[in-house]
Amino acid sequence: MLLERIYDEDLAQASYFIGCQATGEGMVIDARRDVGEYFDLAANHGMRITKVAETHIHADYLSGTRELAAAADAEAFISGEGGEDWQYGFDATRLSHGDVITLGNIRVEARHTPGHTPEHLIFLVTDGAFSDDPGYMISGDFVFAGDLGRPDLLDEAAGGEDTRFEGAKQLYASLKNEFLTLPDHILVYPGHGAGSACGKALGALPATTVGYERANAWWSKHLAADDEQGFIDELLDGQPDAHAYFGRMKRENKDGPQILGTLSPVQAFTSDQVRSALEEDRAIFVDTRTNDQVKKGTVIGALNIPAGGKFASFGAWAYDPETQKQPLILLAEDQDQAEDMRNHLMRVGIDAVKGYTISLDDLPKTQPATITPEELEDFEPALLLDVRNKSEHSDGHIPGSKQLSAGRVLWHQDQLPSSGPIVTYCQSGVRNSVAASALRRQGHDVRELVGSYSGWSEYKHSN
Repeated sequence: MLLERIYDEDLAQASYFIGCQATGEGMVIDARRDVGEYFDLAANHGMRITKVAETHIHADYLSGTRELAAAADAEAFISGEGGEDWQYGFDATRLSHGDVITLGNIRVEARHTPGHTPEHLIFLVTDGAFSDDPGYMISGDFVFAGDLGRPDLLDEAAGGEDTRFEGAKQLYASLKNEFLTLPDHILVYPGHGAGSACGKALGALPATTVGYERANAWWSKHLAADDEQGFIDELLDGQPDAHAYFGRMKRENKDGPQILGTLSPVQAFTSDQVRSALEEDRAIFVDTRTNDQVKKGTVIGALNIPAGGKFASFGAWAYDPETQKQPLILLAEDQDQAEDMRNHLMRVGIDAVKGYTISLDDLPKTQPATITPEELEDFEPALLLDVRNKSEHSDGHIPGSKQLSAGRVLWHQDQLPSSGPIVTYCQSGVRNSVAASALRRQGHDVRELVGSYSGWSEYKHSN
């Protein structure tokens, strides 16, 4: 049996390739939308992808289940659990608790584990050439290394009301009746790692075991004492802010993401073409440089989505394809980088990349407004806005500031003043630059605090 983890550092998301080496059949669980890596992996092992499945209706990225099934002409499997309100809106084979997918000598059994979401499944994997019993679990967003999938995303991002309490009860029952009934040796492969907003304290380890979590996880003491209320209280306390785009992901993943098929190369644009498109409001420019570079000058109306580790996440904070219809033109070193950035944006359902350009030369420029900590002393903004997470704000903030995380500001402009200057800050300036650029495009007068909270703290300490 082959079992490989394909990990996206950007979204801290894992998908899994399971293959039977005897028959050459392969299966992918929780695929992302840019599917080329799965075909490369299958080809490297002399396999073909015949089945595609997912653990649940995802909130943090747009599922590639439909995309990969179509590209591979494979059978798609999705949860049929969770009740009427949590049925998928597209054609695929529905799985119920105990259903088995056969892959050559491999058995993949679906188990219903509600809590993170009502329809959530895990997959117990048995290598039939080696054992008659399962040895591996693809746990999705049920159990992580050191943590559990949060049950409050339906409230935070999908418009639910107090669903977190029922979800927490279901999560407790899933642990008690499913997870803890399994032998300690079973290897657990979670759907996310450190950095994901799907839990509050996810570990960076790529895998764990049932026994290790039973003995060491924060929740184990509550299960051992049969203390459901203590479990619920600790689970719900201190969960991180949910990004607002999660709601869009939930809707699109439930209905069925659009199948893109074979993509054309990203088009190269000249400065004249870019300038014309911007002047006629036919496109949005994406400055992919660092926030420090952007502060020295950027294109008028540009979004700052810095290339690198969090490109998809930052893109989903700054651009909402449901309300912003202009396509995107990226600043990129070359076509390869432009297409890599397009792939990352596709993972969060941003399919609007029209082209790229390699230079800012001859484009209309501006210098984003800033304010120093010293200048802030005698300045009265309409709002001092902390775009860090709630926990960061609670640990220390500039007096008089209001907290609204960078991943939520674009969707909660009703909480912002309609006129007057807004001073924004994060911890170091990166998130702040993304959020500020998004708010400026919406017409807000934004001034970024130089050095952000770290710079302000240093200034106050030295004075």
